[in-house]
Amino acid sequence: MKKLIIYALIAFAGWQYYQKNFALTQIDTSSAPQEYQPPATAITQPTERFSCDGRQHCSQMHSRAEAEYFLRNCPNTKMDGDHDGIPCENDSRF
Repeated sequence: MKKLIIYALIAFAGWQYYQKNFALTQIDTSSAPQEYQPPATAITQPTERFSCDGRQHCSQMHSRAEAEYFLRNCPNTKMDGDHDGIPCENDSRF
């Protein structure tokens, strides 16, 4: 009977130790304020990956993003026939 009481006291002391050291650590960690991190989808390639190099036509573009960049930033482009701001509307590649 004495051994049973000793084992029960050891188990109780171990449980108290666990509650004090490990359970509170988890609560403190989860309640700590965290810095804002943007979602992974927000990380994109730089917008300045293209440069004006004299190209003017849709057939000279490699992507719709490139055509949009040229239309917005480069002079004398001939990619928006109806002047609605959407380049290469009839180009089936994009």
